Amino acid sequence: MPITKREGAETVLSGFHFVEGPRWHEGQLWFSDMHGHRVMRSSLDGKAEVVVEIEDDHPSGLGWLADGRLLVVTMATRQLRRVEPDGSVVVHADLSGIARGDCNDMISRPDGTAWVGDMAYDVHGGSHATQAGQTIVVTPDGRARSAADDLVAPNGHVLSEDGRTLIVAESGGFRLTAFDVGEDGSLSNRRTFAELTPEPGFEYAPPDGICLDAEGAVWVADPIARRFYRVREGGEITDWIRPADEANAIACVLGGPDRRTLLMAVSQSLPGPHELPAGNARIDALRVEVPGAGAP
Repeated sequence: MPITKREGAETVLSGFHFVEGPRWHEGQLWFSDMHGHRVMRSSLDGKAEVVVEIEDDHPSGLGWLADGRLLVVTMATRQLRRVEPDGSVVVHADLSGIARGDCNDMISRPDGTAWVGDMAYDVHGGSHATQAGQTIVVTPDGRARSAADDLVAPNGHVLSEDGRTLIVAESGGFRLTAFDVGEDGSLSNRRTFAELTPEPGFEYAPPDGICLDAEGAVWVADPIARRFYRVREGGEITDWIRPADEANAIACVLGGPDRRTLLMAVSQSLPGPHELPAGNARIDALRVEVPGAGAP
């Protein structure tokens, strides 16, 4: 089947340091401005407001508890933090005793169970994964344990509409890996959803942030090849989008009132040992045919 190149994306939000963890929640786009040390939200009117500042660390993946309280992954401290109704930030789960490296992206289900990716290396220190990463499950009351081991730099996570399947983007493994989800948050029946191997004319590289659509396909952000693409289970690529200025593709989510707007986090530079400046990152948007499903 021919691969469709999508064009016509427009910038809807700009001026950020490095955008990660985009989520469509309660009619708004939420995301971490990682190097701005803050979590933001916007109704896509061109303006974004600060939800909370994380001054001592880089915020990344986002989720919510059943009562609506925000959960934020803080990378180097290896914590899952919780934002209280009064705006204060507390430690929901300390993952430092389990994680082997920086924690990064995550996903949560409606009851507040969360799955956090342990990259197993220092993302901002310029190092690379030399040991296996893992996905850590955190119960709504903050208890944490390893749910899936031997993952190669687990990054983006998505959860199916029925909550029974979790898919992990293994950035260092060039693949998407799926699991069955138990009631207690356990992960089993590990299998390859898609091998992301190069094809003629298309150099697919490590998957970063991902999102799921109603046909069960996954939109993937590829920061190395600098494009977003849509892949079906088994590995068939159906669509791809390259940012207009060939910026790095970081993460994506399907949002808007009908969840048919692909919201894409793009960045001029990738994380390293130095803080990235304001204006380095933005959100682009493009209408697609198949709406989003599941989480994020």
